[in-house]
Amino acid sequence: LSFKKLMEQFLEQSAQAEDGFYRMEEQRLQAEDRRREAEHARELHMLQMLGQMFSSISSSRPGSAATPSKTAPPARAPVFSSASLSCGRVFERYYSLGSTSHRGMDDDTLSLVKNIVPPLTSKKHKGQDGRIGIIGGCQDYTGAPYFAAISALKVGADLSHVFCTKDAATVIKSYSPELIVHPVLDSPNAVEEIEKWLPRLHGLVVGPGLGREDLLLKTAKEVIEKSKARDIPIVIDADGLWLVTQQPAVIQGYQKGILTPNFMEFTRLYESLHHEPMDSSDHQRNVMQLSVAMGNLTLVLKGEQDLITDGSKVISCSVEGSGRRCGGQGDLLSGSLGVLAHWAHAASAAGTVNPSMVAAFGACSLTRQCNSQAFQRHGRSTTTTDMIQEIGTAFKKLFES
Repeated sequence: LSFKKLMEQFLEQSAQAEDGFYRMEEQRLQAEDRRREAEHARELHMLQMLGQMFSSISSSRPGSAATPSKTAPPARAPVFSSASLSCGRVFERYYSLGSTSHRGMDDDTLSLVKNIVPPLTSKKHKGQDGRIGIIGGCQDYTGAPYFAAISALKVGADLSHVFCTKDAATVIKSYSPELIVHPVLDSPNAVEEIEKWLPRLHGLVVGPGLGREDLLLKTAKEVIEKSKARDIPIVIDADGLWLVTQQPAVIQGYQKGILTPNFMEFTRLYESLHHEPMDSSDHQRNVMQLSVAMGNLTLVLKGEQDLITDGSKVISCSVEGSGRRCGGQGDLLSGSLGVLAHWAHAASAAGTVNPSMVAAFGACSLTRQCNSQAFQRHGRSTTTTDMIQEIGTAFKKLFES
C-alpha cells in the first residue's frame, strides 16, 4: 500500500475510534444522569413524607381554647430540630404553587427555584450540570447569541454551543473563548450537522440573532421538530417567535416549550392565532388565552411585571429591576432560562408544579436582579454586558442565600 493509502486508513480508524469514544462517553453520561434523577426523586419523596408528617402533627395540636388543669403540670412543648423545620418549610413552599391561580409572593416562588438548583460537588464531571445549544447568529446579529450563550454559562451550564451562520462564527468566537461555535446554520446540510449534536444537549434556545431569512427559519423549524422528538426543553425568543407567529404548529402543544415574547411579539402572536385585535386592558387574561391556544405552553410576557402562565394559572414576577431597557436583556433571560428549564425538568419528580413555570420565574427574577445591580453601578449607561457581569452575585443573592 502507498503511504497515502496508509494515512487514509489511519485517519479513518482514528475517526472511528473517536466516534466510539464519544458514544461510550454519552452512554456513561446518560447513565449518570439517570442515577442523579433517581437520587433526586428519592430526596423529593423524603421531603414529601416529612411534609405530611409535620402537617399531621400540626393538625393534631390542641386548640387554643383548651385550658390546662391548674393542678396538672404544664405540657412540654414538642421539640423540632432546625433541619426538620427547614424541610417542612421547603415542602410547604414547593407544593403551594399548584393550588393557586395567582401569587404575588415572590419569596415563596423563589423557594421553588432554589429547590431545582443542583449542588456543586467534586464528584461531578464536565457537562453534567447542563449542555445548552443556541440556534441563532447571522451576519447582522452576532451579539444576541453571544449574550444568550454566555449567560447560560454564567448561570451554571457547563458547556454552551452556538449554531450560527458561517459569516457570524468568527465574530462570535472573538467575543469569548468559552463558547463552542458551529458555523453550520446556513450550510446545505445544516439540519444534519445540528442534529448530530442534539443527543449531547440538555436544552435548546431558538431565536437570538436568528434573523428572518427563509432558509434560516426553515432550518430552525426542522431543528425544533428534531428536538421535540428527543424531549429536549426548548426556549423560543426573538426571531424564533417570528417563526412561531407564521407557523404556530411548530411548537404548539409541546409541554417542554417556553415562549418569551415582549409586548410587540406577544401582540403579533396573539392576533395571528385569534384573528382579532387584542384587548390590552387585561394582560393576565390575554396571556392565559394565548397559552391555551398554543396547547398550554408556558408563556412569559415580559413587561413592567413579567407574567408567566401555562394556561391554568398566572404568576407574576415583580423583583425590582430598573427603568433602563437596553438591548440584549431578553437574550440574558432566554439563555439563563435554557439552563433553568433543564434543571427544573430534571428535578420534577414531584409532579405537582409545572417545571417550566418555575424555571421561567427564576430566569425573570435573575434578569431583573442583574438589571438592578448593574443600574446601581452604571445608571443610565447600563448595558447588557454590565448585567452579565452581575449574574454570579445576583444568582447567589436570589437562589443561594
